[in-house]
Amino acid sequence: MLTPDLVVDLVTVAEPAGLLPARQQMALSLGWHIILACFGVAFPAMIFVVHRRGIVRDDPVALELAKRWSKVSAVLFAIGAVSGTVLSFEMGLLWPGLMGTYGDVLGLPFAFEGLSFFIEAIFLGIYLYGWGRMPPRLHLLMLLPMAVAGVVGTFCVIAVNAWMNAPTGFRLTESGEVVDVQPWAAMFNDQVWLQFAHMWVGAYLVVGLSVAGVYAVGMLRGRRDEHHRLGFLVPFVFATVAALSQPFVGHLLGLGLGDRQPAKLAAFELAETTESPSPLRIGGWYADGEVHGTIDIPVLGSILAQNSLDKPVRGLDTIPEEDHPPVNIAHWAFQSMVGIGTLLAGAVALFWLARWRGHDLLRNRWFLRFAVAAGPLAVLALESGWVATEVGRQPWVVYGYLRTEDAAGSYSGLWWLLGTTVVVYAAMTAGAVVVLRSMARRWRAGEADLPSPYGPAELAKSASTTGGER
Repeated sequence: MLTPDLVVDLVTVAEPAGLLPARQQMALSLGWHIILACFGVAFPAMIFVVHRRGIVRDDPVALELAKRWSKVSAVLFAIGAVSGTVLSFEMGLLWPGLMGTYGDVLGLPFAFEGLSFFIEAIFLGIYLYGWGRMPPRLHLLMLLPMAVAGVVGTFCVIAVNAWMNAPTGFRLTESGEVVDVQPWAAMFNDQVWLQFAHMWVGAYLVVGLSVAGVYAVGMLRGRRDEHHRLGFLVPFVFATVAALSQPFVGHLLGLGLGDRQPAKLAAFELAETTESPSPLRIGGWYADGEVHGTIDIPVLGSILAQNSLDKPVRGLDTIPEEDHPPVNIAHWAFQSMVGIGTLLAGAVALFWLARWRGHDLLRNRWFLRFAVAAGPLAVLALESGWVATEVGRQPWVVYGYLRTEDAAGSYSGLWWLLGTTVVVYAAMTAGAVVVLRSMARRWRAGEADLPSPYGPAELAKSASTTGGER
């Protein structure tokens, strides 16, 4: 007789040895890298705005902001290059069943992503070296290909993830062989544009609030000069547009989820049974086939999830249990994303409403404290969104075609790779913090900044000075 404990043991035995470490490794790598990817997408546009303002208005404060932000961007790009390289190797190493079967389908976006990375690196180097060496307007234009390359690279990565949620561009034979591969169709699948828009807007929200929060800290410490006000307002404007538009983008992305991935939607909404209309369930958990501890708002679930007053959300009881995702993780991640996003949208709307009524909230210490916390909150919302997307798709890595356990390898030594990655990422994080804090201290003290990068003129001057001292 199969008891529940025996079933669990059999499932555990059936899982390949590399499945759990592969999951943990990807969670760490993607969760860490996605924050850096946001800066690659959004930061060049913000630098462009302050640099252009400095040229057009002959504003030295704006030009100084552009110069400092570009150096911060270079530090983040450097450590992002390491984590991105790690990710490119991980796909084949951790998920041989995925890349071995579908590598031909996914090769195109990965190739474009690599090309975009090199273009972004080249123009970032030109921009950094161009201060005082290029005509101002030509120097400014170096930001455009850097910004475009960052967006294109992110689009390519999102295209792969969107394809996993809506696989297309191939045909699977009865023997499991992938034939009739159409790489362009796979890259531009049905979900890619809205999923990319969701990530793109989220990147501006994360970067805008994170950068604004840095200057909010300065204002809390009494530094209320034009440098700090402009350093706050420019990224905050970007974050405002992102925060107010993100709920609409997310709603459009969610429409039709009940038809594409009913188990994911049921987990998001904590729908134990099919109800018409479906309530919105806030909080709570799912255990032993039942929902507990929720706050139910009638009808609102159908409105938000299905854009209808009576269309039901399909219940988990109608879906085979082996096709259920980890319900509680998906539910709480989704609700965290939506709840934090709603809070941030309300906060930015309040700021501009108060400003329109003649109240400057930058003089309000409570608002500045919230602005400091808003950056980490935006990061948490971003991470929660990715958890909801990835965990909600389980147990599939390619939805409807390839289960995650079938994509993993059998090599248990991946735990050593995970441990090494933790050490490397911790060291890079600590190094980035030390470098950025050192730069900030020099800037606050008004000390001469170190040249970045070291050009021929600086090297010649350094050599001359060293020879004189000797």
